[in-house]
Amino acid sequence: MTGPGRNGSVESVQLPVLPPLKPMLAKPYPPGKDGDVLPPGDGMIFEPKWDGFRCIVFRDGDEVELGSRNERPLTRYFPELLEPLRRALPDRAVVDGEIVVATDAGLDFDALQQRLHPAESRVNRLAAETPASFVAFDLLALGDDSLLATPLFERRRLLEQVLADAEPPVHLTPVTTDRDLARDWFVRFEGAGLDGVIAKAPDGTYLPDKRAQLKVKHKRTADCVVAGYRVHKSGDGVGSLLLGLFDDEAALHHIGVASSFTAAKRPELLAFLEPYLEGALEDHPWQQWVEAQAHETGQRLPGGQSRWNADKDLSFVPVRAELVAEVAYENLLNGRLRHGARFQRWRPDREPASCTYAQLDQAAPFELHQIFGI
Repeated sequence: MTGPGRNGSVESVQLPVLPPLKPMLAKPYPPGKDGDVLPPGDGMIFEPKWDGFRCIVFRDGDEVELGSRNERPLTRYFPELLEPLRRALPDRAVVDGEIVVATDAGLDFDALQQRLHPAESRVNRLAAETPASFVAFDLLALGDDSLLATPLFERRRLLEQVLADAEPPVHLTPVTTDRDLARDWFVRFEGAGLDGVIAKAPDGTYLPDKRAQLKVKHKRTADCVVAGYRVHKSGDGVGSLLLGLFDDEAALHHIGVASSFTAAKRPELLAFLEPYLEGALEDHPWQQWVEAQAHETGQRLPGGQSRWNADKDLSFVPVRAELVAEVAYENLLNGRLRHGARFQRWRPDREPASCTYAQLDQAAPFELHQIFGI
């Protein structure tokens, strides 16, 4: 297929599976009544859940295109991966996987986000400073053959053959059918920045854009200070609550948001927060951001332009930092919530000053090279 692609790219690959292609997805798995964190199933294949950018690699000779989950090409942002992928993959293949930035301290999603920049000079500089890796976990086409209808166990066998001689920064994700080992991965690999465990049926076919797999992620709760809110995009009530935690020097850091409120809950929250608007800017811990002096003190403050959506309004309405909310979250990355938290309840019995980082679980460090066995 040849012609203009998304964002002005040129798609010139001739493969049995063509871009753009939406990847197969996973849905959350709640632990069963027996308390087992893993879903049941004979011969279930488990693999680590990598915390990066989902990417489908299309290789046709010298042509390599990196497709993203939203069908927008990632090729221009990760030029350092193109030659390693040419060396690792057959001349004609389509591989599903994840782009990650691996450091001595584990996966660094913040550094990965920084890679999405419009300036070519910065893209090239960051490619050298924070080079990415590609972790492969599925084979969708090989030569002239589409493998979408092929059972997973056979796709995995072929992928292992294809990547038998692969070298960093191209990796093959480990898999296991041993449930005890998968439970061990779930606990230990978090210390390397991984996101949990994926469970796949061994006879499953590849279903683009379908949530036909299961993901098991860490779930925890924390008591956080609510220091502001953002109005929902509809203009009707609260869209998200801005959450903060105090460090050892009593500075309140913005760690993320709690969102996904129902249409009925949004105006209720707005009415609940209204009394806390009066005098909110007096001694507000994020006052300097409100006054357009953000990020000068090194604190993690809310605001700034979204690198995902340049038109997204990230301004917020400050409230007096007197409320404490219990929220559920999955994991922490560099002192911030990796994903949005889910509001659980108000905690009138807690003082804001007691909401510190000390309450958060910190996974024990685990070196990435041990995951790959290198």
